Amino acid sequence: MSKPVQIQITRKALSESLGALERIVQARASNPILSMIKLETSTEGLLLSGTNTEIDLQSFVSAQSSGVISAVVPAHLLNQIVKSISSELVEIEISEHELEIQGGKFKTKLQAGDLESYPVLSFPSNADAVLDARELSRAFSSVRYAAAVEAFQAVFRGIKLELDSKRTRVVASDGFRLALKELLPSSVEKSLILPAKAVDELIRLLRDGEVKLSFGGSQLSVSTDRYKVNLKLLEGDFPDYERVIPKEIKLIIQLSAHDLKEAVNRVAVMADKSANNRVEFQVSQSILSLAAEGDYGRAQDSVEVSQSGSEQAMTLGFNAKYVTDALGPIEGDVIIELSGSNTPAMFKSADDTGYLAVVVPLRV
Repeated sequence: MSKPVQIQITRKALSESLGALERIVQARASNPILSMIKLETSTEGLLLSGTNTEIDLQSFVSAQSSGVISAVVPAHLLNQIVKSISSELVEIEISEHELEIQGGKFKTKLQAGDLESYPVLSFPSNADAVLDARELSRAFSSVRYAAAVEAFQAVFRGIKLELDSKRTRVVASDGFRLALKELLPSSVEKSLILPAKAVDELIRLLRDGEVKLSFGGSQLSVSTDRYKVNLKLLEGDFPDYERVIPKEIKLIIQLSAHDLKEAVNRVAVMADKSANNRVEFQVSQSILSLAAEGDYGRAQDSVEVSQSGSEQAMTLGFNAKYVTDALGPIEGDVIIELSGSNTPAMFKSADDTGYLAVVVPLRV
């Protein structure tokens, strides 16, 4: 029988890692062992790991440890206990059968689960590609809104990651709109589709420093100084999104993204929610006029724009939310390139940040 191991760890760091694992691990899994996380002590600190069979997550937390031991405990219960502790320092004594947790004057014991039944989780140590963690997180965040919630094709519920020596790109589309963000080139060429829910976790976990990517069949492994993640990729072919990006632009306008978003939100209050939340856009003589109509009335607003192109005027209808979502990642001015009243419109940042949104207008 192993000797109990004492650990001293900061509540903030432990709580942060447990919070990440709690989002992954199911509180009521069909297999009870999957509602637990594994704790592994070492001379450097504490490793915590968990899985829901779709995503594996491991987190490292620096800690003072008196030895080496492993145990599995209920993830959600341990997180609740740690969050309730008021002191900054948490002391844990780990044995094969229980954890004794103490913070300040508070003390409790938590029964451990069956260590032998816990699935073996492995995370590769090699790196096939290295990217800037914060840049990748921001890119995912910029396009996430365009991924489908429900779709006949599962790939629409994912985000495509394209690694290339010329440029790296993340892309999302639900068939009615498209969002893409370009990053710095990669040393490898690879194309894969990540589930949007897994991307949500990566957005939270990726911070400063480097992120290492390892490719293995239908799995992507992501590693930072603190976290390691295995996630199952979506199978299938992502549609040729380049086809929906307009090549012939007839009218270009530029204005403040903030001002446009505010104006769309104002008129959209009156929009008919059963008619795709429609807002009319009419461009003429350097004025963008907005209008929305519903059962209880009509709203109008206008914004000054700079205007250029072969056509002097154009009228389109958009889903208001699709427009405000497209404007979300843009700071400063937005450039809107219009190809026609019934063909896709492009929204770009005037600062050339590598972000592009394509929105299909509503039919008259």
